[in-house]
Amino acid sequence: MHLFRDVVLLITHSGDFFTIDRVAQALLKRGAFPFRLDTDKFPQEVQLKAHLGEFGSNHTLKYGDYSISSERVQAVWMRRIWHPQLSELAPHFRAACVRESLATLEGFWDSLRNVRWVDNLQRINVAENKLYQLRVAQEVGLVIPQTLVTNLPGEAREFFHMVKGKMVAKLLTPLSYSMEGSSFFLYTSAVQEKDLLEADSLRYCPMVFQEQIPKLRELRVVYVNENLFVGALDASKYENNTVDWRHASSDTCVWEYHELPDEIAIRIKMYMLRLGLTFGAFDFIQKPSGEYVFLELNPTGEWGMLERDLDYPISEAIAEALLAKC
Repeated sequence: MHLFRDVVLLITHSGDFFTIDRVAQALLKRGAFPFRLDTDKFPQEVQLKAHLGEFGSNHTLKYGDYSISSERVQAVWMRRIWHPQLSELAPHFRAACVRESLATLEGFWDSLRNVRWVDNLQRINVAENKLYQLRVAQEVGLVIPQTLVTNLPGEAREFFHMVKGKMVAKLLTPLSYSMEGSSFFLYTSAVQEKDLLEADSLRYCPMVFQEQIPKLRELRVVYVNENLFVGALDASKYENNTVDWRHASSDTCVWEYHELPDEIAIRIKMYMLRLGLTFGAFDFIQKPSGEYVFLELNPTGEWGMLERDLDYPISEAIAEALLAKC
């Protein structure tokens, strides 16, 4: 068994490839040892031992032929956390095992609290709330859409008419954190007046409603430790079929280079300073007028398409951030 020293732990899942591999390669180039932890493989294929006593504590993680001690970890990249895959167990027993497994992993994360994280889990959890995101965006001077979050059907109908029928709906949080549900989440969707006939279901689950912003371009802005990498999509190529580029066909989503005005770049950096995050993936709309509208931030968002299509050195920037001195 190989026991590594001076490890950079990469937290992800077994279905993650391009981005995790690029960051691992960038770390190796810098003399660091990337250790990939597929969280969905715990506890069946990943073993974890935590020993606490009067002489301190020690945590050891074993995955395949490799083992690391928490004492040797110098940095952590929080890419993805997936629930354990225990589908062969009875549902009631599975739920208990998943709960205990996640609690054990949380204890392991705590043993690494004094090393460098990209990013801190508590800050990520706070930053994922879309209402909080919108409030901070306004405070740093970014333009946001008119937004309503409600579980009152009448309010949703009134808002629909206020924005003259140009309304989209989305969820406040990701729908699923399991591998089984990874391909199913509610895309941002246009709301038709007939949809409001079913608005009574809001009493079970509040939703986010926003005015539909006219689009010239949609932007994915990746922030890494004060560096910005911007990709743009020509919205005219897919907006007749979907309001969410993630649901568009690949041949209509061609990423192009884009340069943000200095004012917007400065406000993005102010935003990230407020959140205390090193990494974030922003979604913006550029209106036909040229104005930029903030939609949301994903603190662990996707960026592989920008590195692949535009040759941005995002993985190199993440590696640099992980190895930077605190």
